[in-house]
Amino acid sequence: MLILDTALAERHAANNPIRVGMIGAGFMARGIANQIVNSTVGMKLVAISNRNVDKARDCYAYTGVTDVRVVDTKAALEQAISQNHYAVTEDAMLLCEAGNIDVLLEVTGAVEFGAHVTMHAIEHGKHMILMNAELDGTVGPILKVYADKAGVILTGSDGDQPGVEMNLYRFVKGIGLTPLLCGNIKGLQDPYRNPTTQAGFAAKWGQSPYMVTSFADGTKISYEQAIVANATGMKVVKRGMLGYNHDGHVDELTKRYDVDMLKANGGIVDYVVGSKPGPGVYVLAAHDDPKQRHYLNLYKLGEGPLYSFYTPYHLCHFEVPNSVARVALFKDRVLSPLGGPLVDVVTTAKIDLKAGEVIDGLGGYHTYGQCENTPVVDAERLLPIGVAEGCTLKRPVAKDQVLTYDDVELPAGRLIDQLREEQRQHFGEKVR
Repeated sequence: MLILDTALAERHAANNPIRVGMIGAGFMARGIANQIVNSTVGMKLVAISNRNVDKARDCYAYTGVTDVRVVDTKAALEQAISQNHYAVTEDAMLLCEAGNIDVLLEVTGAVEFGAHVTMHAIEHGKHMILMNAELDGTVGPILKVYADKAGVILTGSDGDQPGVEMNLYRFVKGIGLTPLLCGNIKGLQDPYRNPTTQAGFAAKWGQSPYMVTSFADGTKISYEQAIVANATGMKVVKRGMLGYNHDGHVDELTKRYDVDMLKANGGIVDYVVGSKPGPGVYVLAAHDDPKQRHYLNLYKLGEGPLYSFYTPYHLCHFEVPNSVARVALFKDRVLSPLGGPLVDVVTTAKIDLKAGEVIDGLGGYHTYGQCENTPVVDAERLLPIGVAEGCTLKRPVAKDQVLTYDDVELPAGRLIDQLREEQRQHFGEKVR
């Protein structure tokens, strides 16, 4: 968004930077920190929280920042920021409470912890940018209800594919077309990958094997497309999406999808494997005006009825400061649920599971996620994968079978389960 550079330059000239706090200090967080510190004017990363405070300090060191104070109280954090020092802490809640932080970034990917932090941030009037599709795809709609009541913005981020899709969707809609498909381009899809098979790739890039597995086994893309569906009003054609293999150019997909099917479904989210250029995103859209269709043909988009628009990359942490500026300066969300959930991500057995087993985390050895329309999820009592970790199996579940709430015993006292129930009760059948 070109307007952002001018607005940030003005904040820089006024010596009034947007003050950002970040929760998490992993692979993606290091990239964000470096981008804000070294490449973004008018913005300052004033504090980082991580349960291992040394990792938070290392995150700053990665950017070249050495003037770092370790704090353990709200007063100490606020004092460090006011004295122009950078701060690190083990206590994420302090960042939510500090009066001199404008916007928070949640970059943990943890569902239960992320829920606690986000609720605390909302209670203390903080805008929150989620780089946590797992949390957003599990309880994003009810979290937005809380955020709206508190008068703060809760949104996804630029850079990650859902944000890139949403920006493209808004562009296409803004020039008068009707978006009918929001798509994600993948290079690999194998639901049976696990942290052992992905360990080499993870080590090469300095990433977590579990996070890498969640991309490879389809869990991550399911979350990404679920939150795009919830932000656009779209749905999936079938459980797991269509997921075509297509090694040609993304423009050729205008002939792969049936426009009447897309219209009958009110628009869908989907993905393809192997398309060029990747890894990027695409939007297929239609236009009702024959005069405009004539111009679209002139401009080399073809005769229709579907027209292809795509972004050939997603730059993840490079674009996160854009999200901060959009929220802080223009109150503009990147993507947030329109209302109640339309698509959920359900738990599917990666292997034959035994009674008594405790389900491991996302991108693990036990399960993978698939998109499913929320009315089906509710009717069949399907278990969202965002609540599956830590659940104990009551009975065996065969490989590739979708788990239900009746298959498991939930851990006691979790906020994520409370929020899921609130979400179900709040929205009920309103949007289905």
